[in-house]
Amino acid sequence: MKIGTAVGAAVLAIVLHTLPASATGQAALEQKADRSLHSTEYGETLPPIGYVNFCSTNATECKPYASAAPSAMGMTPDRWNTLYQINTYVNGKIKPVSDQSLYGQAEVWTYPTTAGDCEDFVLLKKRALEKLGLPAKNLQITVVLDEHMEGHAVLTVATQEGDYILDNRRNDILLWNDTNYTFLKRQSSANPKQWVALLKKPAPAATVASATKR
Repeated sequence: MKIGTAVGAAVLAIVLHTLPASATGQAALEQKADRSLHSTEYGETLPPIGYVNFCSTNATECKPYASAAPSAMGMTPDRWNTLYQINTYVNGKIKPVSDQSLYGQAEVWTYPTTAGDCEDFVLLKKRALEKLGLPAKNLQITVVLDEHMEGHAVLTVATQEGDYILDNRRNDILLWNDTNYTFLKRQSSANPKQWVALLKKPAPAATVASATKR
């Protein structure tokens, strides 16, 4: 099933009424609501090549926003539960498999149906949340280095209370600086095809060149 289909949208509606809310996530929201924790942007940078190729075949998914102004979005309990449920649903439905295993090549960004790489999880979550009414400019594809200094992709949800991370490696939603990741770059909130650096000094070329894993 693809979330973009009418059937997929109906399934999403059912999922949102059947999956349990995250009690631990709600507690974290209450404890950290007064912390405005946002990652710092250091100017424009190049997007991942996989994203460039994705946009060349999915132009409507990468079109500029109607307004370049930032979209203020608070993290309400209902919104928290929506994020948690979509994160949990996609993490449970899609099997993590490398692009090399699936397609015989690296850096293939696409919407997964049963299996996909980490950036495919991100694309599916982003599209599902947009269809549920969350502002697209607050849902930013993000490239990081994990604890092993290997490339990984996550979805940043920019809120007034901080930048929260949806990750295919965990169902819990964490603030960006609670993930133990090194944040490299992400989509700009002004234009999805523009990317901004989140690290002052360049990361090792080898890790950035292939910036996503399962």
